[in-house]
Amino acid sequence: MTYCIATVWIANGLFCKVLNLVPRHEKIVARILGDDYSRPLTIVIGISEIIMTVWILSGYKTKLNAIAQIAIVATMNTIEFILVPDLLLWGKLNSLFASIFIVVVYFNEFYLNKKELK
Repeated sequence: MTYCIATVWIANGLFCKVLNLVPRHEKIVARILGDDYSRPLTIVIGISEIIMTVWILSGYKTKLNAIAQIAIVATMNTIEFILVPDLLLWGKLNSLFASIFIVVVYFNEFYLNKKELK
């Protein structure tokens, strides 16, 4: 499950944003943050998602990582839902998929990967 979650982050960060294989992502950034720096900002967001992938795979502070993922996905999708629903792959229905992803991250960390406190 952890590898599947990491795959979502690397696919969105590297392929969709850094390599610009899905230009819609840059359009979303442009609409929210402005056209002037949308490409470099999209790359920075993509690199941040790649760093999230590395963090996930490292196994370092997994609970904090899961909380960070949940907060980032919830915040990002709330902003997009309000400001740019027309640019989202599934429109406002994207929030359903984001919610499912949040549940998967939560379930993976707090149920599947329970660690005993010593």
